Amino acid sequence: MKVEVLTFEGCPNARSARELVERVAAESHVDVDIAHVNVPDPEAAERLRFLGSPTIRVDGHDIEPGADLRTEYVLACRIYRTGERIAGVPDARWLRDAFEASQR
Repeated sequence: MKVEVLTFEGCPNARSARELVERVAAESHVDVDIAHVNVPDPEAAERLRFLGSPTIRVDGHDIEPGADLRTEYVLACRIYRTGERIAGVPDARWLRDAFEASQR
């Protein structure tokens, strides 16, 4: 399973995003190939369909529910709204769900 962690240089949540992927993959007993993708400029953000830093994709699909429908690509920090919480990294549940969906 391919997991991409897309960030820009200096992203304050890049490390937390990668650690989240590693932790949830280990807990889920999923074999993943993690690729760190640097997004250096607005042109790359557009080309890579980058919704902000950090972005996590499993087999090409953003793990945030509904995010694949978004079309505003930016070189900026990404904020995740998970229920009543706002965070700089996505909810671990979304990642587990993405792993399960990819295995079907």
